[in-house]
Amino acid sequence: MARIIPMALSIRPSLSSSRSGFVVSRCSPPYHRRLSLSHLSSAMPQFQSFGLTASKLFRGEGGRISVSAAGTVAQASTATTQENALKWVKKDKRRMLHVVYRVGDVDRTIKFYTECLGMKLLRKRDIPEERYTNAFLGYGPEDSHFVVELTYNYGVDSYDIGTGFGHFGIAVDDITKTVDLIKAKGGKVAREPGPVKGGKTVIAFIEDPDGYKFELLERGPTPEPLCQVMLRVGDLDRSIEFYEKAYGMKLLSKRDNPDYKYTIAMMGYGPEDKNAVMELTYNYGVTEYEKGNAYAQIAIGTDDVYKTADAIKLCGGKITREPGPLPGINTKITACLDPDGWKTVFVDNIDFLKELE
Repeated sequence: MARIIPMALSIRPSLSSSRSGFVVSRCSPPYHRRLSLSHLSSAMPQFQSFGLTASKLFRGEGGRISVSAAGTVAQASTATTQENALKWVKKDKRRMLHVVYRVGDVDRTIKFYTECLGMKLLRKRDIPEERYTNAFLGYGPEDSHFVVELTYNYGVDSYDIGTGFGHFGIAVDDITKTVDLIKAKGGKVAREPGPVKGGKTVIAFIEDPDGYKFELLERGPTPEPLCQVMLRVGDLDRSIEFYEKAYGMKLLSKRDNPDYKYTIAMMGYGPEDKNAVMELTYNYGVTEYEKGNAYAQIAIGTDDVYKTADAIKLCGGKITREPGPLPGINTKITACLDPDGWKTVFVDNIDFLKELE
């Protein structure tokens, strides 16, 4: 993705908008205002995305429809529209593409990731007119692997990570050997290798030069070593429902640890041992976190950013960038916030592959 700075939100007209183009006859009684069917159709684009068109609405005399009837029909059709949206979301070809975050020295971070974590520098681009640089690193090609996108903004050498972001997860064959290498390279080990609290998986924690934590998980060979992004949420059940319905993810596993007062849910598009997943963590009694300004967003591929945006709206999500092409590169995207305010960008699958070319 070329930008991680939030873009202006374009406003879509609604029935109550003074700029909607609706003409109301002053001589008609209040409960018999008439709207042309074509105007009503243009005011409900999200319904059209999922098979509910104006032609299915109740008609009045002369092929026109009353405002009161439209409200009744819109309310009655909500369940049908949501059902169609959910069906489409589940069929959509989605994959976690990359995670975006800001760093204070991109060359220093590249050196650490390649030498200590075994990543490869996949591509790097400098945008001097916008005063930022991007670097993409990972364990395989971007068209088939989840990768990190580092962003360096000219002149900014530090950021606030906040309390909401947790860590990234990397699967390794030999955790002790990996930790020893990181120590030899001068890296910071925040937790020595050992079983996870309340479980048996052997883990360790290290920090990169900017303070981002990485959880190392000892497991067998996997096609997706960069395997997790952990974010803290204030209501786990609410988040699970949203990620399932709006993002089309599956609840892969859920584990409660009452002794340590936290619950985690693994959400993703495929098995944890073969795909990158979201690890959503709820700490008992904590409903809000500081987001800081370091972590930016997750990018997810989709076959249709317009339908994706409509489905997110139907699920109560907040769209922060209406769907459409990015200036200059024409890659179609849409951006939204989850119930906790974590940002996600959806990218058109075909446009993404063209961008890689």
